[in-house]
Amino acid sequence: MSIDKTQIRHAATVIVLRNRLTDPHILMGQRGAKAVFMPNKFVFPGGAVDAGDAKISLATPMGSPCAERLLDESAEDMTHALGVAAIRELFEETGQVLGQPGTWDGEVPADWVDFAATGHMPHAAPLQFVFRAITPPGRPRRFDARFFLIDADDLVSDPDDFSAASDELSHLQWVSLAQARSFDMPFITEVVLSEIQARVGDTSPPASVPFFNNNDEESLFARLHGKPQDR
Repeated sequence: MSIDKTQIRHAATVIVLRNRLTDPHILMGQRGAKAVFMPNKFVFPGGAVDAGDAKISLATPMGSPCAERLLDESAEDMTHALGVAAIRELFEETGQVLGQPGTWDGEVPADWVDFAATGHMPHAAPLQFVFRAITPPGRPRRFDARFFLIDADDLVSDPDDFSAASDELSHLQWVSLAQARSFDMPFITEVVLSEIQARVGDTSPPASVPFFNNNDEESLFARLHGKPQDR
């Protein structure tokens, strides 16, 4: 079945933070020059939720209060599917494994075969929901993207080994948080970076989550489960 690219698709993005208390770095890569959405830009790994993501079993579910934050301003419960999509996209685009040791039941879906071969099940407990943004109207692709923060220590893979990554992102690297803005990145990535910088020393989930809501009538910047953000 073909996908209507004009529809707003649910998406998950993962920000991996390394050495957060001493010399914080984040994992980024560059999109291809021929990409329809944000060509050549440096971005965090992530992508759209697939239809099969809701059917994938998790070793651990997403924790509280992040799971509850995902329900706010949402017409349906996408918590499980978003967690799965975040882990799948992280693995596909970087080769990094967010998992716990485990055995898959039955036939492993084609897009999870390589992940399962590592001997792990997807592990959503470390995912912290830290930002949400809807792509503005008029773009070739529109996403309702949820951004999740994890610590590199939660990975079970070698954080410097990108050999299992697909070719969706090039120049995969750990970028100093202090120097990240020198890279050519989308506006929304810069906004998320500011949020990460503000809470780099705080390992607890945020009390409320910024929501950049670009709907067809207006753009609103609010906080989920919190008071409206100052303009």
